Amino acid sequence: MSEHIPAVPAAKRPGVTSTGARKASAKSNRSRAREFALQALYQHLVGRNEATAIDAFTRDLTGFHKADAAHYDALLHGCIETSAELDALITPLLDRKMTEISPIEHAVMWMGVYEFQHCLDVPWRVVLNECIELAKEFGGTDGHKYVNGVLGGLAPKLRADEVAADKAGTPRG
Repeated sequence: MSEHIPAVPAAKRPGVTSTGARKASAKSNRSRAREFALQALYQHLVGRNEATAIDAFTRDLTGFHKADAAHYDALLHGCIETSAELDALITPLLDRKMTEISPIEHAVMWMGVYEFQHCLDVPWRVVLNECIELAKEFGGTDGHKYVNGVLGGLAPKLRADEVAADKAGTPRG
């Protein structure tokens, strides 16, 4: 007979905030890079600022030195340079016009699709989970569900072999 163990509220779990997001001290360098890239992409989407100006501003922010600068560079510049291609992949999975999507969710989806395509060293589930966490922390109330639906729908297309192996329970390699 198994014993019932009550769930521990998010605020009581080590390394997470009251919303369930990871505390800054528990974040990896790549997670931090994604956060800074999200802020930079938001500036690009909302203010139509140039990547070089955004990049200079972002690198001066407190805590940037703890981020993986190479991953940040790849996300910021890669997403901006391939934005039309990223939008073309995302749009068919939307239930509304792209202009009606929050810039935070838009940027998170860009980053997820970009990582699916270009950061093959990062497992697809890690990409998906990191994007969901970003949407939870910075996006609207249910934005993470939307991000999960879109990126979860694209993963089998963009990482077909990896997703199939994962679902079949076979190790990657």
